[in-house]
Amino acid sequence: MARKQKPPRDVVIARLRPHARALFWPTFLLVAVAGAFGYFGGRLAEEWQNWAVVAASVLLVLFGWFIPLCRWLSKRYTITNRRVIVRDSGGRQEVLHSGNYDITVRKRGLQSLFKTGDVLIGSGPDSSLVLRDVPAVNLVQETLHELVDSNRQELSVGPLFVSE
Repeated sequence: MARKQKPPRDVVIARLRPHARALFWPTFLLVAVAGAFGYFGGRLAEEWQNWAVVAASVLLVLFGWFIPLCRWLSKRYTITNRRVIVRDSGGRQEVLHSGNYDITVRKRGLQSLFKTGDVLIGSGPDSSLVLRDVPAVNLVQETLHELVDSNRQELSVGPLFVSE
């Protein structure tokens, strides 16, 4: 009697986020607002002006720092031995390593300086997956190439059956 081999489990190779450089300007704004609030808060002649400073500070922190931070935290890239998964606030996309796809790296502006880049995974003429501003982009590209090659080798061997 033959038993089928269990399907391989997903083993997480890497969990990534976009480079934290995206939070530089929001954090700069947070420090500037805190400094301005510390200087102007409670010093103005009219009470409504002091409340206007508080309201403006809260709005600037909310829209200039907190929302960009939440956006950055919501974007995650997971590379497993079977697939690449991109999660963000808009949903989830994934590409299996068993499919034929091209891996392209683009570096723009400061990305070369920080050794980051965009990894484009083209899985067909109409569909592609983009991992934006990935840290250690060359290592990620090499890892994806190795995973695709090892997955092709596993598929060429075929399913294993064990007879008792």
